[in-house]
Amino acid sequence: MKKLLLFLCLAAIFQTHSQEDAWIFLKDKPNKATFINNPLKMLSQRALDRRGVQQVALDSLDVPVDETYYNQIKNDENLTVLAKSKWLNAIHVQGQLKDINDLLTTYSFIDHIEFANKSLNRFGKSTAKAKKKSPNYHNKFNQTLTDYNYGEADNQIKMLKGDYLHAQGLTGGNQIIAIIDAGFPNVNTLDAFQRIRDNNQILGGYNFADRNTNFYTRNSHGTHVLSSIAGYLENEFVGTAPDAKFYLFISEIAETETVLEETLWVEAAERADSLGVDVINTSLGYTTYDNPNHSHTYADLDGKTTFITRGAEIGASRGMLLVNSAGNSGSRSWKYIGAPADAPSVITVGAVNASGEIAAFSSFGPTSDGRIKPEILGQGQNPALINYISGAVTKSSSGTSFSSPIMAGLIACLNQQIPSFVKGNGKKNSYDSSVGGYYNNYLKEGLYESADKYNNPLEQHGYGIPNFELAQSIYYSLVPSSVDDHFLSELTIYPNPTTELFTISSEILDLDKFKIQIFNILGKKVLEKVNPNSRKVDISLLESGVYMLKISNENQHKTLKLIKK
Repeated sequence: MKKLLLFLCLAAIFQTHSQEDAWIFLKDKPNKATFINNPLKMLSQRALDRRGVQQVALDSLDVPVDETYYNQIKNDENLTVLAKSKWLNAIHVQGQLKDINDLLTTYSFIDHIEFANKSLNRFGKSTAKAKKKSPNYHNKFNQTLTDYNYGEADNQIKMLKGDYLHAQGLTGGNQIIAIIDAGFPNVNTLDAFQRIRDNNQILGGYNFADRNTNFYTRNSHGTHVLSSIAGYLENEFVGTAPDAKFYLFISEIAETETVLEETLWVEAAERADSLGVDVINTSLGYTTYDNPNHSHTYADLDGKTTFITRGAEIGASRGMLLVNSAGNSGSRSWKYIGAPADAPSVITVGAVNASGEIAAFSSFGPTSDGRIKPEILGQGQNPALINYISGAVTKSSSGTSFSSPIMAGLIACLNQQIPSFVKGNGKKNSYDSSVGGYYNNYLKEGLYESADKYNNPLEQHGYGIPNFELAQSIYYSLVPSSVDDHFLSELTIYPNPTTELFTISSEILDLDKFKIQIFNILGKKVLEKVNPNSRKVDISLLESGVYMLKISNENQHKTLKLIKK
């Protein structure tokens, strides 16, 4: 009994004096109105433009953490401030248990505290619930399996019909992609990245792990990931979005696995949002930590529990497309996806081999609340990449770390079409802003419906391998037509799809005062009729595909989707 009491006393003393990680959630943002009235203090003009396209309103989530609150926490001599998040209005601190709990009575602006060690969340006003400790599994990305001529990248692009997008000039030209990863050594020197360097396609970046601007350092994982999107060696290798622009962010500390990395990732995603990024690729996932008390359980993978998943969901609601690797635990005792791949609005990507067969290592769904994850699959088993040392093409690595960026690049290419949709469209469409950008939701729906197992999803496959040619058509068919005048609201065309002719059906008696224009998906005008004397329009000379039909005069217009079979 005495030995037991001594053990309990020693355990209590150890717990009292050990350093704990915790998030301090704040009650409000006192200067909210000032920032929302001056949005350029929070976001770049490009970010505001993207919000406009995606019809995402500014709100309190965009407002920075209050500086006065932050400084009071930072200046507390009993704490170490590690990071912060404006989206979650939280400050990540490290300190002793008692000192952190004392904050609730010291500072009135604190709403609640969440400890990384969930068993401690009985203290204060934390909303988190203690859960059973997770098993000791580990899925650090550096344990992935290793063993306009696309060259060696031919299979991984054509498997997804990405060549169809490229043939239309959709190569990511007006898109900005953020890569949040572990490091990008030699991207500034390798020949495979010479093209994006010469074209000023690397817009910048930041090393959140070391808090400095040197992002051409640390672990090579990010270099390999970037190569699958942006690498280029003539007649040897082409990435999936060779004309996109990039921000490179380091949030991962490869030599350890700590919960701080979740907060650093959220910081990086917030930075990406503020810079106007369109697509984020994350080939990282979190389930287990060096401190087992911080590890997640399967129950935590419900799309709303982990800090990083909550941040990812907010990121999607800002109008960005978030693409995340499913994980490489499919053949282990822990076989499930990690966080933030469990976020409902994140596009989670599993892996197949060159023949389209599921890779055994690709992590399983569903999420703990029963949602389909991963949604889609790309080549992750022995894809073509650029070796970060030699600069040569290699197929010696495998992992969902690579199927995810292969997919992210093509998603950016598909997203490149948005401006042709919204040009001249002054009408706002109603939607739920909590689930992300307006057009992004249609894009994801088209992508999922195009996949080969959409009607019979499986736990490891999700909806399967998408077909970007089909996805493009479905995406277009889902986007509502724009109508800027009630006078034209009843105007329709038939038949649609058509092979040669379509007829304009309307009560408009003076159609000859209008102009008819047809644009291809790149926004190029391919047909125009001014003051037509017939409601029948011949498109027999046009190639099969999807077009946009615009009927207009000086102050009225309507845009319809037209499909030529």
